[in-house]
Amino acid sequence: MNAFFATSPRALEERLSQELTAFGARDVRSVAGGASFSGDWSLCMRANLRSRIASRILWRVGGFDYKSEQDIYARANEIDWPGFFSVDRRIRVNVTAQKSPLKSLEFATLRIKDAVCDRFRDALGRRPDVDRASPDVRIHAFLEENKAALYLDTSGEPLFKRGWRAEQGEAPLRENLAAGIVALSGWQPGEALLDPMCGGATLLVEAAAMARGRAPGAKRAFGFEKLKIFDPKLWEQARQEKPGAACEGALELYGSDNDPRALDIARRNLAGAGVERWVKLEQSDVLQRAAPAPQGVMVMNPPYGERMGSADELAAFYPKLGDALKKNFAGWRCYIFTADLRLPKLIRLQPSKRTPLWNGALECRLYEFKIIAGSNRG
Repeated sequence: MNAFFATSPRALEERLSQELTAFGARDVRSVAGGASFSGDWSLCMRANLRSRIASRILWRVGGFDYKSEQDIYARANEIDWPGFFSVDRRIRVNVTAQKSPLKSLEFATLRIKDAVCDRFRDALGRRPDVDRASPDVRIHAFLEENKAALYLDTSGEPLFKRGWRAEQGEAPLRENLAAGIVALSGWQPGEALLDPMCGGATLLVEAAAMARGRAPGAKRAFGFEKLKIFDPKLWEQARQEKPGAACEGALELYGSDNDPRALDIARRNLAGAGVERWVKLEQSDVLQRAAPAPQGVMVMNPPYGERMGSADELAAFYPKLGDALKKNFAGWRCYIFTADLRLPKLIRLQPSKRTPLWNGALECRLYEFKIIAGSNRG
């Protein structure tokens, strides 16, 4: 049994733990920024392939007390790195810390790199090369006040990089955060789902893939394929596993945007993910468009600041958005994800729920509005 840690967007740790438990993980425990768990290599592969929420799956290979950089070097040098990966693999070391007494994380990073390379030199007479841009193997260190933990990254590129995105567009929403937003909305495949400011269609891609049971990592490679523990037969078995019940009926997924360039990117992204047949796109302004069904779920990530001019322009836009929702979407549940915490006041609707979320280092909210004609005014 191996010990792992899955990282995730902040505030989605419980959703991540639910996923891991469903995959068969043991000893699952949510902490800030992710969840620890234990399992075999089949579980590790399954989590990388199928998790919609995780950012990385890290394999714990060492843990120890420390007081100085020399302690870290000595204990890291005791680990059998040549038993984990070939000397021909290019490496990168990442260090993060919380309340660490060390003065320089850069020096701690250098000492861990030296410990790994010296262990290879002593065992094989050669040292692995360092490549910060495109390493084969990523080594992660987490330093607390007096404890350190070392991990090998089994994911490689972050798991939100699904491999389908044709073009980034402006300020794209990370895929695992988008999947978390769709999950938090409570949307079910039998309901209509609309993103009326869809941009590159990230929310719609994630919803369609979720409904159809598509593995998020089906179109990409993983870090564990570069490690000595990699078993191609076990990996093929994980890829062939059925993910569970998928919706086989028609899906009511709708997206619109008033920018034709954004819709072009959306179409390419949907095609890249193989879900274009289930999503209906149209060019339309959110303030004018009609509801595509009498009831449903709206999810949107409207521009805030970086993507849409000044704070004054947004202050003028939000009341119009609130009026449009009241006029055209009575009977719908609307979920608006934004970093602009003025939104509830400016949109002049009373949110029934406010869920704190983080988009990287940016504090955001997911606001729920239940649109009922003639009420809900803030």
